[in-house]
Amino acid sequence: MEHIVTTQWKQNLQFESDNPSGHTVIMDTSVENGGDGSGLSPKAMMLSSLAGCSGLDVISVLNKMKVTLDDFKIIVTGKLTEVHPKYYQSVTVSYHFYGSKLDKKKLKKAVDLSVEKYCGVMEMFRKFAEVTIDIQFISV
Repeated sequence: MEHIVTTQWKQNLQFESDNPSGHTVIMDTSVENGGDGSGLSPKAMMLSSLAGCSGLDVISVLNKMKVTLDDFKIIVTGKLTEVHPKYYQSVTVSYHFYGSKLDKKKLKKAVDLSVEKYCGVMEMFRKFAEVTIDIQFISV
């Protein structure tokens, strides 16, 4: 399957990129790096893509298992190399599940399926970064 995106320069260091679904995203860099700070940075978007890919998997699996949650978030932390071209050398993906009666076994299984089988972005990250997984269960 082939995906095509078109990225158009808008102004200064701002770009607008489309998606095969038709949605767009604005990318920019910080003011201290010469941009306007008006969009997502490309490297941070990579971390967001990782969280989004895995999150979609986890929720899909949990829906099939009929598991309900009060809330769910994924915090991704990436450590860049010191020299150019800077890239993520290590990444931690922390899954935070909130609820009063969390089924830890099923939640862990859903994360494991995403991490080990379904999330293609996770697999791409493994090609250049050490990926660490963390799961937090928060009772509310």
